Amino acid sequence: MRYWLFKSEPNVWSWDQQVAKGETGEEWDGIRNYQARNFMREMEIGDRGFFYHSNIGKAAVGVVEVCATVHPDSKADDPRWECVDIRALYKLGREVSLDEIKTEPRLAQMVLVNNSRLSVQPVTEDEWRVIHELAGSLTDA
Repeated sequence: MRYWLFKSEPNVWSWDQQVAKGETGEEWDGIRNYQARNFMREMEIGDRGFFYHSNIGKAAVGVVEVCATVHPDSKADDPRWECVDIRALYKLGREVSLDEIKTEPRLAQMVLVNNSRLSVQPVTEDEWRVIHELAGSLTDA
C-alpha cells in the first residue's frame, strides 16, 4: 500500500461531500497537471490518502482510499487527462493544519511543505504516521 495526499478546495468539493458519496466514492477529476496525473497512474486499489482542504482551512481533515484505478476523466475534453476514484474512510481525530505540518521537523521533506501547489502528491509511510500522531488518530500503517 502507498500513501498520498489529495487537495481539494472545500468550497468546490469538501470532506462532507466526499463522505456523502459513501462506499462507491467519486472520481477525483479536474486534475490538469501532468505530475499529479502521473502520480494517479501509480495508484492501486486500496492505497490510502489524506483528504486535504486547500485555500480555505489548509488542513488534512480525513483519510480516503483509492477504489478505482486510473481511467479517463469523464469531465475532460482531452483524453490525456485521467483520474482515480476515491472513497472516504474516516475523519482524522482533529484537523492538522498546514502551519503545524510546516513546523513539524519530521515533516520537513514532505512534498506538501516543498511543493505546496501540487494537487495530488505522494506521502511517505513515516509522514503518514506523523500526521496521524498529530491528529490524535490511530493508523493501520
